[in-house]
Amino acid sequence: MKIHSTLILPFLAAGALLLSACGKSEAPAAAASAAAPAPDGVKAVSITADDSMKFSVTEIRAVAGEKVRVTFKNVGRMPKQAMGHNWILLVPMADNEVLALAQAAAARAPEYQPADATKVLAHTKLLGPNESDTVEFTAPATPGDYPFVCTFPGHAALMKGKLIVAPKS
Repeated sequence: MKIHSTLILPFLAAGALLLSACGKSEAPAAAASAAAPAPDGVKAVSITADDSMKFSVTEIRAVAGEKVRVTFKNVGRMPKQAMGHNWILLVPMADNEVLALAQAAAARAPEYQPADATKVLAHTKLLGPNESDTVEFTAPATPGDYPFVCTFPGHAALMKGKLIVAPKS
């Protein structure tokens, strides 16, 4: 028994070392892709969503008047008709108002865009598997929290986040 554990221990240690080395290189890249300054001075944000109905990024920070580019990709596998996703940035409102707006938009197939366009600051189109869309906008001049949400039927309760706009210094 002692011979077997002596022979196995080096292999287990080597395997653990390899796994830990692989994991460390991935984390900084994933964090950096969320919000990186682009060469053109626009804040670039990459957001994904999958079949678990969650945005990969739920908080974006910007300064009033800053240019922001959001690239949104549906990395899920389910068909668009069953699990489509969009990204819609709204004017400030309470959580219950966001849900009510999303519920009303859910009745507006095929893109599920809110009927009241004055409440929408920016949006992507509805995306199916492996589709992406990019939207560019200027962060509002008024500092505050601006909600974003997916308005596909039934998604808004889980697929939500906020753009936090700070005042210019």
